[in-house]
Amino acid sequence: MIGTVEAVMNYVARTGVRPVYHANDSSKDVLTIDPRPVRIADGRETRPLLGTHGFELVEHKSRVGDFTDVEGWADLHRLEIAELVKAHSGADLVIVSAPGLLRFGEKSKLSGKLNNSKPARFAHVDVSDKTAATFGARGRPEGAVRQALFNIWRAISPPPQDVPLAFCDARSVAPEDLIASDAVFDDPVKPHWSFEGITVAANPSHLWTYFSDMTLGEAVIFTTNDSDPAKPHCVPHCAFDDARVPADVPPRASIEMRATAYWIQ
Repeated sequence: MIGTVEAVMNYVARTGVRPVYHANDSSKDVLTIDPRPVRIADGRETRPLLGTHGFELVEHKSRVGDFTDVEGWADLHRLEIAELVKAHSGADLVIVSAPGLLRFGEKSKLSGKLNNSKPARFAHVDVSDKTAATFGARGRPEGAVRQALFNIWRAISPPPQDVPLAFCDARSVAPEDLIASDAVFDDPVKPHWSFEGITVAANPSHLWTYFSDMTLGEAVIFTTNDSDPAKPHCVPHCAFDDARVPADVPPRASIEMRATAYWIQ
């Protein structure tokens, strides 16, 4: 299903109240969705680059045998993702501390059954500058002059994906589009915790991209925060429905890894 898509992008409206969103129980969210029609370009045609747009589709043949077994393959997957990010970013050190995050389209029986397993249905950035600085300080090596946080997103369901992930060109995002918000991680079996994330207000200047028909041998690397002002600062992203995809395709399943990269003087 290659080509530009016309779809609805769920932005977040400015109401004067600080938005709050939850990983699991969205009924507790404090935010107002602002849906807008947008055109989403196919990155297979436009070929965005990590260092220019803030995101890039890369080939990656993983050695993981079962992506749904995130704990069983955690050590291998963290290592190969660190190697992938290092190769494409040019960083001196990359740390991947957590196992993968599985998410499933709403047509899947697993959507919402696992912790934080629903698709992200409003435009957001995972971390604010303040949160990125806090997270980066945990593993920051001596002599580091730059740090960047990256997400690595892979579809593990066969193409075409009914609920792809869209990425916003970092160059088209203005600082005033970014709304400081509270991300609450309401794991049902662990203490709740939160940090400052970002929700995104509508701006007709935004340039959105997705990648059609993703396979297991591909992944998207995208920036969630970069301390270097000369680099793409952050990439808002959001799941959307591709109305062109037949209703009987397998529901989208994906795995997301998160990495912190450092450049050392």
